This record gives sequence, structure tokens and C-alpha cells, in this order.
Amino acid sequence: MARDRFTPDFDPDCGDAPLTSAKQDIVIGRWQGLRQLLRTTGPAWPARGHRIRLLAQACASTSTAESWLAAEPRSADALMLRAATETARAFNLAIAAGRGVPIDQNRIDGAVMACLQAADAYLDDPTPWISLIAVARLYPGGVRRQELGRWWDELHARDPYSVEGHLQVLHYYSARWHGTHGIMYDFARDAAGVAPPGCALPVLVQFARVEEYRYIQEGAKGQRGAVVGIGQHWNHDGAVNDVRRTWQRWITARPEGPVEPGEVQHLNHLAHAAGHAAVPDITASLFRLLDRRFTRTPWSYTGDPEKQIVKWRNNPKYRA
Repeated sequence: MARDRFTPDFDPDCGDAPLTSAKQDIVIGRWQGLRQLLRTTGPAWPARGHRIRLLAQACASTSTAESWLAAEPRSADALMLRAATETARAFNLAIAAGRGVPIDQNRIDGAVMACLQAADAYLDDPTPWISLIAVARLYPGGVRRQELGRWWDELHARDPYSVEGHLQVLHYYSARWHGTHGIMYDFARDAAGVAPPGCALPVLVQFARVEEYRYIQEGAKGQRGAVVGIGQHWNHDGAVNDVRRTWQRWITARPEGPVEPGEVQHLNHLAHAAGHAAVPDITASLFRLLDRRFTRTPWSYTGDPEKQIVKWRNNPKYRA
């Protein structure tokens, strides 16, 4: 009997059904569902960060965040969503302008001020500090080292093992933004080295490899021969060892239980790296863990996401 055809589920909310339901309110201009969702989430920082980030992306083209804040000007959750929404809007402007084209600094400054207001409203919340570090990338020359360090200290004091927070610093230090490959990898490896067993921070190394690949791709556009050796980017000895190290430090010690929505993108980065590194045992285990829950990135950087996933999923070597 033929096997059922496998199709990955690219749910943008990563299986977070309450988030998907709340986002429907945004379409009709209501904010009450957003308030209830964030109240229910409470101080579960990874889930809160995941939900606010995706809510902000949905709110960026609407006035829903502003409507909520106008109705409840002292709400810490409303202030945080407005700050994240301003950050998302600034990035949308930067994407529309194109790489290397600066956007109105007032928009960046406005996002920074909104983040600082949110931080004052909810002192324990690491989320506004994550948004601050993200928006720092948009300043043409970055921000002063002391300022970035202060924001990082504030984040670290609230959530020392925040994967999203570490990712924003990693992006900032990447060669595509305000650093170098060396600085980026050093940061990723240092964070992985101090992470407790079962913590997802070791996957930062796989995110760094994706960042380096994107930098190479962008530099190679229109330059024949500029990507000589890029085929070994994912499967040289160092890359393979990194995959095994992340698997050992993170997945083998990960607490038993279902995959949380906030983990889906991180698991996809490790599965993508394992597949391209030709490590079938790890790839197969990660595919079983993910089941059908996949994200389009980082697969989209190396080809058609569904074709790559289905190829490895259906290969006998990559199945238990």
C-alpha cells in the first residue's frame, strides 16, 4: 500500500492556535482578543516574545495597536505591542528601501522611544529589550557599544537564556549588519558554551551559518565565480561537527514534551543544517520531532522549501 503523501505545514504561527485566533481580531480592527491572549500568556517569556513578535507583524499595517493603547494608555501589554509594532514597521520600511538605503531616522528613534516606554511599564519583561537590540541594526552605523551593552545587560538580567534575544545580537554582529563573520561566530559559540544542558542556545551556531551563507549569496549576485566553494558551506568537517554538538547539547538533554511554537523555527534551523551536512541519524530524529511543522526559512535560502524537506523526509536513509 502506498504511503500517504507527506506535505509540510508552513503555519506562520507555528501551531500556536490561540495566537492564530487572536490575529483574526486584527483583521476586523478589534484589540480585545490580543489583550486576552497576552494576559493568558503572562510571564512565560519565550511564549510571550513569540506571540508579540507575530502580533506586531500583523499589526504593522493596521491601527489596532494604537486603538488598544488609546483605550488603555497604561496597559503594559498595549505599550509592548505598540513598541514591537513600531519596530516591525521600521523593518518593513528598511526592506522596502533596499539594503544599504537608510530610512528616516525619526522612525528608528520613535521605535526606540516606544521600546523604552514599554520597558518602564513592565520592569520584569525582557521583550522590549529584545526589540531595542533588533531596531539598533537599522541605524546606519549601529549604536554606541556602551548603549548596546547596556541594553544587552538589561535583557540578560531578565532572561539570560533568551534565544530570541541572543539571535538579535547575533544578527547585529553579523557581516550583513555591523560586525564580521568572526565576531558573529565567537558570540554564538560563547553563548552555546555557557548554556545549560537542554537549552536551545547552541543552535545559534546554525543561525550564524545561515547568516554567513546569505552574506555570500548577496555578494555573489552578478559576480561569476564569486561563490567558489559555497557547495561545502554546509558539509565541511566544522559544519558537521557543529550539528552534532548542537544536537548533543540541546536535543539529547531537552525536556520531554511536545514542541512549543517558539521552538519550531529553531528546530528547523538545526534540521536544515543536519540535512545539508548529510547527518541522516540527526535529520531523521528532528523530522520525527517536527512532524509536519516547518518554517519556510532557512529552507528558502537554499532552494524550494517543500522540495528539500520532502526529499529528506522520503529518503530511506533519513527515516527510522
